Amino acid sequence: MNDQARKTKQKLIKEFGDNGNPIKVAQAPGRVNLIGGHTDYNDGFVLPVAIDREVTIAVQPRDDQQVKAYSLDFATEVSFSLANIKYNEKTQWINYLQGVAKFLLEEDYQLQGMNLVLTGNVPQGAGLSSSAALEVATALAFELTNDFKLDRVQMAKICRKAENEFVGVSCGIMDQFISALGKKDNALFIDCRSHQYQLASFGTSEIKIVVANTNVEHSLVDSAYNQRLKECQKGVKLFNQLLDQDVAALRDVSIDQFKKYEDQLPLVVRKRCEHVICENNRVTKAIKALKNNKLEKVGALITQSHQSLQELYEVSCDELDLMVALALEIDGVLGSRMTGAGFGGSTVNLVKEGAVDEFKSKVAKEYQTQTGIEPDIYICSIEDGAHEVKLEQEVCKSTN
Repeated sequence: MNDQARKTKQKLIKEFGDNGNPIKVAQAPGRVNLIGGHTDYNDGFVLPVAIDREVTIAVQPRDDQQVKAYSLDFATEVSFSLANIKYNEKTQWINYLQGVAKFLLEEDYQLQGMNLVLTGNVPQGAGLSSSAALEVATALAFELTNDFKLDRVQMAKICRKAENEFVGVSCGIMDQFISALGKKDNALFIDCRSHQYQLASFGTSEIKIVVANTNVEHSLVDSAYNQRLKECQKGVKLFNQLLDQDVAALRDVSIDQFKKYEDQLPLVVRKRCEHVICENNRVTKAIKALKNNKLEKVGALITQSHQSLQELYEVSCDELDLMVALALEIDGVLGSRMTGAGFGGSTVNLVKEGAVDEFKSKVAKEYQTQTGIEPDIYICSIEDGAHEVKLEQEVCKSTN
């Protein structure tokens, strides 16, 4: 049993007592998207990995409809009734759990109440999908305490719906998908339209995935997301008029078709379309290169992705651009780009094992010198998606 599981189980018994029902522990990871920036909500392609930063939930069924939840990270207890789920204006984190419960119930899954304690070590605001990890861990917790088995693709869909329609945050399906379906030492190529996926082995013995958190989060991110979505939708509308075919999303437009008609698009819309259409192409090239163990090629595509996100999609920021530039100065860095929504958060870097120490010291030091902000550097392993952590049998039960 890992430390997070042990800690949440102990707190569960201390906070709520032990009612004699089985205690289960659910874990779901955060993610890093190697390539495929802002393509998921355009029905495009992405290539994320699940990482060794996760949300852990210890849970014990109740004999009523109450869900009592305690967050170790916020030192806060909140409860709600499965019979009367309402948005909580005061405590934001509980809405992720409520949203998952609401849409599981709407899909006719039978749920009973539960006591739970949760914690997470996915850095919030770092672009590593802490919210998706919380949603997926919650869905798994409900599965473990009720008599049903949830298909992992269905789990991802329900969790995305919870975030979009209950929490009220717009996002594609990538984050929930990789948290639910990730596999150790593999990247996951996802078609965000069909939800078909394929694994690609990514051994991290010689090449490390290094995440550099800028520790900045600019307030533009929500408004910019909505604006980019509208601009992409405008591009879809225009290509439907220009092409003799149905264009449901920008993934339906080829690079040749874009080049033929790009002069007929408004400048901003043209830039957004160019990024999405070419980014989808980069993702398909990256999965092929990864399968052939051509990591230098993968790295080059990752760097091209950042340049496009910076210049065409315009969702980067000075701190992210600086972090990427500093990384690329290190001999042994194969590629670097922003990951997540942008305007802050983190970069993902492919780094040769022998260059990791230099990366950690030089990049961190120079970034802090130039910005006055101390970054966080994480060396990530690629882990499994949502899973149960098996608990050790204990001879004595607490009487608290």
